[in-house]
Amino acid sequence: MKLKLTLAYDGRAWRGWQSQARGETIQDRIEAAFITIIGHRIVVNGSGRTDAGVHARAQVAHVDVPENTMTPEIWQRALNANLPVSIRVLACEPAASDFHARFDATGKIYHYRIWRSDLMNPFEAGLAWHIHGPLDMDLLKAGAHVFCGTHNFTRLSANRGERSEIERREDLVAVTRTIRRIDIHQPTGSELLTLEFEGDGFLYKMVRLLTGSLVHAARGRADILWLRDLIENPLGLKSNHCAPPDGLYLDRVLY
Repeated sequence: MKLKLTLAYDGRAWRGWQSQARGETIQDRIEAAFITIIGHRIVVNGSGRTDAGVHARAQVAHVDVPENTMTPEIWQRALNANLPVSIRVLACEPAASDFHARFDATGKIYHYRIWRSDLMNPFEAGLAWHIHGPLDMDLLKAGAHVFCGTHNFTRLSANRGERSEIERREDLVAVTRTIRRIDIHQPTGSELLTLEFEGDGFLYKMVRLLTGSLVHAARGRADILWLRDLIENPLGLKSNHCAPPDGLYLDRVLY
């Protein structure tokens, strides 16, 4: 039986989603819970990887469990009973036999939270990026508009391994993504600024690099032409303005 899991987690205590030899990842911890429950490993397939320190409000994963063992509701209770409180199974439901959490996804929504104040709220530590000093909100919004649409985001993604210029040229199609919207919210009187990104998919560290580059410009250290060049000239130097993981949340996976 295939189950679709909807998961929330606080990324501060974990080395990201994907399984690692050290075993301190969210995937490893959920698979360990399955071992405790039924005595053997079940592979947990997530919709994508989140880095160390990144949070999720609704990550999606699928698992194949033995038939006629437990109902989805009992699976949910059993998993939560064997997981730390920093990882919760919000929903557990039957899925079609061919459902795949990653390959069936049509898009994702991320939130990035920024705490704008001279003093960091201690209850937001590790949950938002602390920025003090002025930000040009008009430039921030104009830059967000520039990034929307279908573009090559090579310069706004991180390398998992260094590639030659020829390989980068051959890889241009693989790094094309569509950003459907970037909404910016800061309620009057609030120190919390939120950037909401929706796209058909995001490259490695792409949301953090988008956020960091927008903030770099909004601080007066670059202009709209630099932001536009990042997507119009994909063979130029990559942006090195990567926002910290603290403020990033995978908010929803779209199907």
